[in-house]
Amino acid sequence: MEKLNTNEIEEALKNLSGWALKDEMIEKSFTFKDFKEAFSVMTHIAFECEKQNHHPNWENVYNSLTIKLSTHDAGGVTQKDIDLAKTIEDIMAQA
Repeated sequence: MEKLNTNEIEEALKNLSGWALKDEMIEKSFTFKDFKEAFSVMTHIAFECEKQNHHPNWENVYNSLTIKLSTHDAGGVTQKDIDLAKTIEDIMAQA
C-alpha cells in the first residue's frame, strides 16, 4: 500500500469529521458517558479492525478514547487508514 502525500490526506480528511493529520498519523478523540460505553465501542471497533487486518494505536482513559491511524509498513497514512477511519465513523454514528 502506497503512502499518501499531505495534500491527498488533507483532501480525504474533508470527508471525515474531526480527524486531523498529526505526526504522520490521522487521529481523533472521542468522549463517552462512562468507561463501559467507551470499552463497548472499542470492542466493536476492534472486530472491524480485525476484519480489515488493520489495527490502530489507541488510548483509553475512563470515558475518553483517542485513535491514531497510520500504516506502519508504508511509513505513514495510506488509503487503509482512511478506510478504517470511515468505518470508525460509521460505528460511532450507531453508538
